[in-house]
Amino acid sequence: MKKKMVPPWLELLLATQFFTTCANHLLASRNECNLFCIQCEAPPAAFCYYCRSSDHSTHRVIQIRRSSYHDVVRVSEIEDILDISDVQTYIINSARVVFLNERPQQRNCGVTKTTSSSTHNCEICGRALLDAFRFCSLGCNLRGTQNDMNVAAMVESGPQCCREADVHKSDAGSTTTSDKDSCNENNEEEPPPKKIARHRRKGTPQRAPFF
Repeated sequence: MKKKMVPPWLELLLATQFFTTCANHLLASRNECNLFCIQCEAPPAAFCYYCRSSDHSTHRVIQIRRSSYHDVVRVSEIEDILDISDVQTYIINSARVVFLNERPQQRNCGVTKTTSSSTHNCEICGRALLDAFRFCSLGCNLRGTQNDMNVAAMVESGPQCCREADVHKSDAGSTTTSDKDSCNENNEEEPPPKKIARHRRKGTPQRAPFF
């Protein structure tokens, strides 16, 4: 997923809780909130079948499904509006899907257990993948894209930062030198006279008298 391909509604989709009961249709048979509109940002983000008919009849809506208590979306519903080329896909109920968020993994003493025989792992959470993909879910894909964007920004700004640092150091060095020169000019003093060491001359030795 490239920067220009990250849609503004993706983070809202990943943060939304689905499969709750619609407060507006408590007694209806199809009242679970498993639909999401990519054109609306007004709450609630998740809505039911009846809300779609009344409020989103002309909007682009995608349906969220469940697999082993985890939210998934069919590839056919999002592949034309979201770049998922780096995300592992799965076949569930004869349909190809992707998971919305990272799934919990078994941990032992704080260490995540991964399949040792797997040659492919998610770059964010380390989950073993079936094929040569970078990420296990849309959530990990988004985090990986943000990391790539941060690295690219650092690489682009690196040479400029180095040049600015060199200029700053050069300015600081020249300022210090000029301060020293100015100090020498304003505080010129004559050097103290050198002391000449003088040796005392010994007197004439006197002999002891003879008795």
